[in-house]
Amino acid sequence: MTTAYIESPLGLTLIKGDEKGVSQISCLDGVCGGPAQDGLPLDEPVAQAAQQLTEYFAGTRQTFDFLISPAGTAFQQSVWQLLRAVPFGTTQSYLELTRHLGDEKAIRAVAAANGRNPLWIVVPCHRIVGSDGSLTGYAGGLWRKEWLLKHEGAWPVSVKGKASATAPGQLSLF
Repeated sequence: MTTAYIESPLGLTLIKGDEKGVSQISCLDGVCGGPAQDGLPLDEPVAQAAQQLTEYFAGTRQTFDFLISPAGTAFQQSVWQLLRAVPFGTTQSYLELTRHLGDEKAIRAVAAANGRNPLWIVVPCHRIVGSDGSLTGYAGGLWRKEWLLKHEGAWPVSVKGKASATAPGQLSLF
């Protein structure tokens, strides 16, 4: 397992993985600077992730194609797979996500799986919003979610033809 760090507009980003794929991408709060890597030669998927995330933040990349290997339950994996299908520059509600799974009653479980996503940005949980277009909880902080949506041109959020610009401090559970 190797680790790389990249600077991003949202803070220092940690990338962990091995030859099987990247298992963790997260933004570190309260940390400035840091080593470019952990001293070991980077496994190829980690090096590719660092490069592709740098391109994403520079505005020259919209999709990612390096190997990933996030650890999670079968249900979490199915939710994360659906998240990867939400295109750059768009949003989807938790309710829409549960409908794709075929069980609207699973909305809380879907929200919990979304919150346990170990691959920040690459599995784009930031693209999931409330049914009214409001920003909802985000592990990296709502200010980061708003920044990412603006970066992708998906802010303000449009829901069924209506624009919503809920302030980051206003939360909607679903």
